[in-house]
Amino acid sequence: MAEYNHKTIEHKWQNYWAQHKVFKAEVTPDKPKYYVLDMFPYPSGSGLHVGHPLGYIASDIVSRYKRNKGFNVLHPMGFDAFGLPAEQYAIQTGQHPAITTEQNLKRYKDQLKGIGLSYDWEKEVQTCDPKYYKWTQWIFSKLFDSWYNKDTDKAEPIDSLITAFAKNGNQKINAACDDDTPSFDAAHWNSLSEIDQAELLLKYRLTYPADALVNWCPELGTVLANDEVKDGFSERGGFPVERKKMRQWMMRITAYADRLVENLGKLNWSESMKDMQTNWIGKSYGCELDFKVVNKDITLTCFTTRPDTTFGVSYMVLAPEHELIPELTTNAQKEEVDAYVQKAINRSERERQAEVKTVSGVFTGSYVTNPFTNEQVPLWIADYVLAGYGTGVVMAVPSSDDRDFRFATHFSLPVNRVIEGTENLEDPTEIKHGKMINSGFITGMDSKDAAMAATEHAEKEGFGKAKINYRLRDAVFSRQRYWGEPVPIYFAEDGIPHLIPENELPLELPPVDEYLPTASGEPPLGRATNWLYKGKYPYELTTMPGWAGSSWYFLRYMDADNDNELVSPEAAAYWNSVDLYIGGTEHATGHLLYSRFWNMFLYDRGIISHEEPFQKLVNQGMIQGRSNTVYKLKNENTFVSVGLKDQYDTIELYADVNMVHNDKLDIEAFKDWRSEYADAKFILEEGELKCGYLVEKMSKSKYNTVTPDAMIEKYGADTLRMYEMFLGPIELSKPWNTHGIDGVAKFLRKLWGLFVDADGNLLVVDEKAKAEEYKILHKTIQKVEHDIENLSFNTSVSEFMICVNGLTQLKCHKKEILEKLLVVLSPFAPHISEELWQKLGNTGSIIHATYPEFNEAYIREDEYEFPIMVNGKMRTKIKFALDKTPAEIQAATLENEVVKKWLDGKAPKKVIVVPKKIVNIVI
Repeated sequence: MAEYNHKTIEHKWQNYWAQHKVFKAEVTPDKPKYYVLDMFPYPSGSGLHVGHPLGYIASDIVSRYKRNKGFNVLHPMGFDAFGLPAEQYAIQTGQHPAITTEQNLKRYKDQLKGIGLSYDWEKEVQTCDPKYYKWTQWIFSKLFDSWYNKDTDKAEPIDSLITAFAKNGNQKINAACDDDTPSFDAAHWNSLSEIDQAELLLKYRLTYPADALVNWCPELGTVLANDEVKDGFSERGGFPVERKKMRQWMMRITAYADRLVENLGKLNWSESMKDMQTNWIGKSYGCELDFKVVNKDITLTCFTTRPDTTFGVSYMVLAPEHELIPELTTNAQKEEVDAYVQKAINRSERERQAEVKTVSGVFTGSYVTNPFTNEQVPLWIADYVLAGYGTGVVMAVPSSDDRDFRFATHFSLPVNRVIEGTENLEDPTEIKHGKMINSGFITGMDSKDAAMAATEHAEKEGFGKAKINYRLRDAVFSRQRYWGEPVPIYFAEDGIPHLIPENELPLELPPVDEYLPTASGEPPLGRATNWLYKGKYPYELTTMPGWAGSSWYFLRYMDADNDNELVSPEAAAYWNSVDLYIGGTEHATGHLLYSRFWNMFLYDRGIISHEEPFQKLVNQGMIQGRSNTVYKLKNENTFVSVGLKDQYDTIELYADVNMVHNDKLDIEAFKDWRSEYADAKFILEEGELKCGYLVEKMSKSKYNTVTPDAMIEKYGADTLRMYEMFLGPIELSKPWNTHGIDGVAKFLRKLWGLFVDADGNLLVVDEKAKAEEYKILHKTIQKVEHDIENLSFNTSVSEFMICVNGLTQLKCHKKEILEKLLVVLSPFAPHISEELWQKLGNTGSIIHATYPEFNEAYIREDEYEFPIMVNGKMRTKIKFALDKTPAEIQAATLENEVVKKWLDGKAPKKVIVVPKKIVNIVI
C-alpha cells in the first residue's frame, strides 16, 4: 500500500482547521450547546511533557464526538499566565516577566496545536493581558461594593446596607461580618463621621483589608497559600516559610460556606472530591464556652462540638499564634514558651493537622476555671490547635478525644472519664458517645441530650452560647510580588481604601527597576516612580494572588472579545455552566472552591444566570515517568547490561529515556550524550545493553521527561492520542511506557490499507455490505458511543483494533462501512480520518458529519454455539438457532455422532440445557 505519511497529513489538516476556523463556537440558540473545558494551564518554560496532554486528549475526544452528535461545542483554551516562575526569572535576570511568559506561551501553543486539539483559539485568554485582568479587577470592585445578607442568602449591593443602617442601625441586620462588629442604632450610625462609617463598612464588605496570619516566604518575597507550603517550605523553590501577621486583602468566602457544601449534592462530581471540599469547609455545630483565667481579668472563649464532655476537661490549650500568650505566660515559663511558639508558628497549618503521632506542647504557668465544675485546670500551648479554627482555644477532654488523650498521656495530665464503659479501658477514646457518668446534672443522659442540656445551661448562666463553626477561613487575597493583577484601590488622605472608578479600569502594572521588595520592605510595586492615583494618592502595592484570574476564566471564554461586559447576558445564558470539566485533584480545595465562590457571587449580583460553574468534573490520573537506569562498573568507564549487573560491583545511573527503546539502550546516542562516556565500554546481554527501569514522577533530573513533540515526530499525533488513551482508565495514574506504541502505529497503517493499495489507488467500492460487515461496524458504533459517554476511552482503542482486524480479514472495502467507521474513529484519530474522509469524495471537515446511529438488528445473534460437556469435559460444540427450545436442543444433541461416541450406547442419567450457555450430559 502507499505509505501513510503522518507528518504531511497532520500538518495539512491542522492548517485546514486553522484557516477555515472549523472549531469556532458562536451563540446559536436553536442548537443544543455542550461546553467542554480543560483546567487552566500555567505556561512553564519547560513546555509540555507526555503526561500533560492526557486530560486534553480526553476532552478533545468528547468535544469532537459531541459535534458529530449535533451539539454546538465550546472547547476553548487559555493560560493562567501570572506566576512565580516568571517573576523569579525576572529577579535573577532582569528580564520583564511578560517577555518570559510570551516565550513560554508560544511553545505551549505550538505543542497543543501539534496534538490536533480542537480548540477555538479565537476564545483564548491570558490572565496577564490587561484586557483580561480589567475584568478581574472589575469583579474585585463588585465584591468590595457588596455584603452578604443571610436572610436572603445572597450577596447584595453595599448601598442597600448603608440605607438600612441609616434607617434602623444594624440590630436587625443578619449579615456575614467580622466577629467584633459592634451593635448600633440609626442615631449612632448617622452621627459617625464619613471615615468612621467607611471603617465600619469594611467589617461587612466581601473583600476587605485585615491583619491576618499568613505564610510569609522571605526568599520569594511573597505570601503563600496553604496549598503552596509543604513541611514548612515553599512548594516552588523549597524556601523556608514563616508564619507572621501582615496587612492583607481578604475575601469573605466564609459567607458562602453553607451554599458551597449544600450545592455539592447537585453536582456530578466524584464522592471523594465532594468529601474533600466538605471536609475543607468543615461545618460543625457546637457551643462557645467562656473559661476565666485565674487571678487575671482575662476570659478565654473556646468552641466545642462536645459540650456534653465539659465535665471531663483536664486542661486547656492555646494555639501558638494566640495573641494573649505573652499575658498568660508566667515569668518562670517565658523562656520555654517563647522557644516553643517560635518553632511552632513556622509550621504550616496543613502540616500541623496532618502530624498526629508527634506530641509537643508547653505549659504557660496559668490556670483557667471550668465554668461547669469551678475546678482550676492548667493552660497549655500546643501546635495541634489552629488559630483560625474557632477561637484558637481548645478545652481538652482526654477521655473522649484522640489527640487530647495522647497529649495528656505524654505530659501526665489527668484523664477524667465521662462516658459509661470507659472506666476500665486503657484507651477511653475507643468509646466516644454513650451514657454520661461523673458529669454533674447531665449524668445519666445520652451524649446527644447531654450536649443540648449543657448548651442550654451555659446560655442560661451566661457563660456560653450555641454556635455553628467552620474550618474554612476567609481567603488571603494579597501577594507581595510584582507579576500579578494590581488591586484597583487607592488611599486618600483619610487612609480609607477607595475603588478606582470602573471606567478607569484596567489599572495596569507600572514599570519598575527591579522585581524585588523595596529597601523598606514594601512590595515591588513600591519601586514604581510616581505611581499615584490622580498624581497624588498612593495605590495598593500588593497584587492579586494566582487564583484570582483562574477563578472566572470559564466565563470569559463565552464572550472573550466583549470590551463592554465581563460576559453578555445572552452568552452567559446560552453557554451556562461547564458540562464537562477535566483536570487534576490537586485543585480540590483551592481553585475549585474559589471558582465556585466567585461564580455564586456573580450569580447573586445578576451578572450570570447559573449558580455553579462546573456540572460534571472528572479528575484525570497522572502519567508517571518511567525512568531507565544503566549500571556502571565502579572505578571503570564500563557499563554492564541489567541482567548481568549482579556479577559486578556497579553503581546505578540514570539514562535519558529518549535514547532507550523497549529498555534497550542506543549505545551510540548514549556515547554522544556525554563526553565522559564517549570511550566507554559495554558488556552486552544477547547483543544488547538492556536497562533497568523505575516508575516515578517525570523530572528533568531523572532524564525521564518525554515531550509530545518527540512522539509526534516519530509516530504522529494520532498515534500519540490513541496511545495515551490506550494506557488505561483516564482517572487512574499509570506509567509512561512506549512498549505498546508500535501496536497503535501499526493499527493506523492497517486502517489506511483498507482504503488505499500499495500504489496509492483507492480501494473503496460502492457495494452493498454483508451482514458480517454490518455486525462488526455496529458493534464498534455501540461500544465506542458507550465508552465516550462514560469516558472509558482505553477500551474504545481496543475495539477499533478488533474492528479493523475483522474488516481486514473480510477484505471489506465497502464505502457504506468504512465511511461510518471514519466518523466513529475521528474523535480519537482526527488527522487520518480527515484525510481518508476526503479521499472518499467528501468535502469540508469530518467534524460536520453526523455520528452513525447504532442499529441493534445488525448485531442480533440468530444462533449460538453450545459447548457440549460429557461428565464435566467438553467433547464438542454444536450450533443451534436461538429459537430452539431446550427439549429440541437436548434431542438434537443426543443424536450427534460425537456425543453418541462418548455415550457408548448408555442412556444419560441427566441432560442439563442452559440457554445460550452450555449443554451438560451426565452418564
